[in-house]
Amino acid sequence: MFGDCVLDPGRRELTRGSQVIAVGPQVFDLLIYLVRNRERVVSKDDVLDAVWSGRTVSESTLSSHINAVRKAIGDSGEEQRLIRTVARKGFRFVGGVSEVQSSDGDFLQNCFERRPMKRGCKGARRRSAAGQSGRKRPTRAPDGDTAHPLLAR
Repeated sequence: MFGDCVLDPGRRELTRGSQVIAVGPQVFDLLIYLVRNRERVVSKDDVLDAVWSGRTVSESTLSSHINAVRKAIGDSGEEQRLIRTVARKGFRFVGGVSEVQSSDGDFLQNCFERRPMKRGCKGARRRSAAGQSGRKRPTRAPDGDTAHPLLAR
């Protein structure tokens, strides 16, 4: 069960239940990137370009950040209920996501739910019609000036 997690990119906050989960900035950016690109498998190169701006990063650093994201959202490398490792391809966020606007209208929040996926399933999962029309929503960085590059779809 994972219906009690909220990711608020505008506030750069991850909560599980009523508790704020502390994560480092790159771990948070990695989670945002995986959620925003959940319709496809993202390669290691895609992740390195998006989160580390193409800087040279070791395999162990990438693995430790993926593990930190999994731990923060209550997943593990063994279960892979929410973040699936696709051998020789990359990673994919497979949890259900519903997007809601916060009461002040400025921040986008994502609520995750566990969504089962068949092992060995190929191709991207289609979005459900309920609340996920594929429309781009305007996003703001925490300072309110410009859109954060990881939040853009």
